[in-house]
Amino acid sequence: MAQLGKHAIVIGAGMGGLLAARALADWYGEVTIVERDTRPQLYEPRKGVPQGRHSHGLLARGREVLEQLFPGFTEEMVARGAQIGDIVNDGLWFNHGVFLSSASSKLSGIGATRPMLEGEVLRRLTQLPNVRLREGCDALEPLFDRDQSRVTGIHVKDRGNWNDTKTLSADLVVDSSGRGSLSPSWLAALGYAKPREEQIKINLGYMTRFYRRRPEDFEHLHGRRFAILAACQPDWRFGAILGQEGERWIVTLGGYLGDQVPADDSGFLDFARSLQKPELYNVIKNAEPLSSPTPYQFTASLRRRYEELPRFPDGFVVYGDALCSFNPVFGQGMTVACMESLALQECLKAGTQEIAKRFFRAASRLIDTPWQIAVGSDLQNPHVEGKRTAQVRFINWYIAKFFRAAQNNGVLATKFLEVANLMEQPAALLRPRIALLVWKSNRLPVRA
Repeated sequence: MAQLGKHAIVIGAGMGGLLAARALADWYGEVTIVERDTRPQLYEPRKGVPQGRHSHGLLARGREVLEQLFPGFTEEMVARGAQIGDIVNDGLWFNHGVFLSSASSKLSGIGATRPMLEGEVLRRLTQLPNVRLREGCDALEPLFDRDQSRVTGIHVKDRGNWNDTKTLSADLVVDSSGRGSLSPSWLAALGYAKPREEQIKINLGYMTRFYRRRPEDFEHLHGRRFAILAACQPDWRFGAILGQEGERWIVTLGGYLGDQVPADDSGFLDFARSLQKPELYNVIKNAEPLSSPTPYQFTASLRRRYEELPRFPDGFVVYGDALCSFNPVFGQGMTVACMESLALQECLKAGTQEIAKRFFRAASRLIDTPWQIAVGSDLQNPHVEGKRTAQVRFINWYIAKFFRAAQNNGVLATKFLEVANLMEQPAALLRPRIALLVWKSNRLPVRA
C-alpha cells in the first residue's frame, strides 16, 4: 500500500485515538500516539478515562469492526476471560414496561471492562512496527504554517520535564482527545471559526461497583448473562448488570436530572430495589461486593458540527468524542469510534487532499443514527429540555408500541436490537412487514 506521508500524530490514547491510529498505520511510515497519562499495567483504570471504571458496551457492530481491524480479536478476548454472547438471546432488555422477547440472532457482543478492551486494542496496535505510544506527554497546541494554511505538527511537553517543550513534525495530526478537546480554541487562535455545538442536558449521575459472580445468579436473570433496565417512566431510573472477566459482575445504577444513587452499601441496594424490575436487585442483594461504589457524572450529550465549517486547515482532523460525545447509557461511543476508523481508511484511499472535509462529512453520516437514538430517547423524559419535533414525537410513540409488540415476538426483538447495535438504520423499524407486525400485536389484548 502506497504511503501518504512519513509521519502522522494522534492526540489521545483512548479507544478513539487507538482506532484512528489503526487507520493511519496503513498509510504513514510512522504513527505516534501522544497521551498525557502514563498507562497502568494490565487492565487497570487510568485517570484520563474516569468512565473506564463503569459499565461499557461494545455493540455488535463495534465487535465486528474490531474483528476486521484486528483479526482474531474476539477469540483473544475470550481467552483472557471476556464473556461472549448472543445480544438478543442472552440478555434481558427492559423498556416501556416490558422485556424484549428472546431469540437466537447473529448479534454477538463482548462482555469485558473498558480497561481490558482498551488494553487489548493497544496491545494489538503496538505490535504494528510503525506505531509507537508516547506516554506522559501533553499536546500544547498545533504547529501551523500560515502561508500554506496547514498544520505541520504539534508542540508537546513531557510531564516529567515541564521546562522542555518539543516540536513534533507531522504530515497529518488527528485530535482524538475526547469531549474536552481544545480544537475549537486552537481553530479560533488560528483565525478559523469554531464549530456549531448541539447539546442535550441530562445531568446524568450513576454509581458502579463489582460483585463476585456465582452460578446461582443466573437463575435470577432467567438464565440470561446480562440485564439492561433502561430509563423510562415513571421514575427514569436505570440499571445494568454485565458479566466481566475475572468471574465478576459489573453493576451500574443511575438516574436523570440530579437523581443520585447513594454511595453507601444500604443506599446502593435500596436504589437497586427501587428499579421497576427486581432481577438486578435479586442478584446483588446477597452477593459479595468486590469494590466500593464509584460515582460518575455526565452533564450533556455534545455534538460539534465540524462538517458545516466552510474553512478548515489542511493536515488536521478531529475524531471520536471530540466530534460527538453521546449519553453513555446507550453504549455507542466505542462503536462509533470503530466505524469512524473504517471511514477514515476510506477517505485516505482517495488521498489527503481535503481529508478533513471528506472525513467530517462521512463521520457526520455515521453519527446521525446513534445521535438520533440517544437524543430521541432522552427527550422521552418530559423534564429533559430540547426541541421535540413532530418526527421525534412520532418515533418515540412508535418505539413504545414496537417494544410492547416485541415482548412476544423474536423477529421484532431482533430487529430492534439490530438498530440499537448500529447494524441497521432506524428506517428498518418502519418497513411495511415490520410495521404490520407491530400494528397487529398492539391490537391484541395486553398480556401479563
